Amino acid sequence: MIELFMPRRWNKTEERKSKQELIRLYVKENKTIGDIASILGLAESSIYQRLLRLGIKSTPFKKITYKNINHNITIPKTYSEQLAEMVGILLGDGHLSPTQVTVTLGKKDEYVDYVCGLMGKLFNVKPKVITTKDGHYVIYLGSARLVRWFLNMGLAFNKVDSQVDIPSWCVKKRNFLVNTVRGLIDTDGSVYKLRSGNVQISFCNRSIPLLKSTRLALVSLGFFPSKISGFNIYLTRKNDLRLYFNKIGFNNKKNEKRFLEFNNGRLVEQQTH
Repeated sequence: MIELFMPRRWNKTEERKSKQELIRLYVKENKTIGDIASILGLAESSIYQRLLRLGIKSTPFKKITYKNINHNITIPKTYSEQLAEMVGILLGDGHLSPTQVTVTLGKKDEYVDYVCGLMGKLFNVKPKVITTKDGHYVIYLGSARLVRWFLNMGLAFNKVDSQVDIPSWCVKKRNFLVNTVRGLIDTDGSVYKLRSGNVQISFCNRSIPLLKSTRLALVSLGFFPSKISGFNIYLTRKNDLRLYFNKIGFNNKKNEKRFLEFNNGRLVEQQTH
């Protein structure tokens, strides 16, 4: 026998608290229903039903992305190192929906400002940042036009199902490739210490074409990465680690701090010849 449970009715205190919370988020801070759903960990339909239930008037026309048109956004006219890094970030921690470009950074709080600044420089508009209930940071821009532009470049709504790859323009110039790799490893990469005491940089992604292209990119840049193992690539040689720090580096300061900490606050020593 299956028992069905109806949601418990709010008492007056709970109802007042919920109404104050929604007024703050939806009216005063002008967040969208989607924003609030992410913050509270609820479905958008639940947020909409709460607005109705609590007598808060829905005002979608007041939101900056009403009808998913953001006229303030500028689409870059040329490819650049900064755009290459942004592509790497989107291939790592990014997501495209029909109307939004989103980067979910988990708890990488020190990296949030950098990514926001990069998006602002590229698209001439300040992205929004929300924090979910579990403390994860989500950066997003609402623009169907920007989404279509990235799709035409080769990105996809579902990176794993589509088995995305690095766009061809990112590999045509060495400086573009360096920045793409940095974006990929700043998001889907890790720095850690092995039991042996050696330091390792790993890159993990579930798109096989992207893994293969990233490995080939590292080889072309003078590295000796491991073969693909599961969904991972590793850099372990001391010379590779030194070269990565000096020639590519980290804009994700968490990874940089770990790298320096594991190497006793200094760069990996240069191998003598």
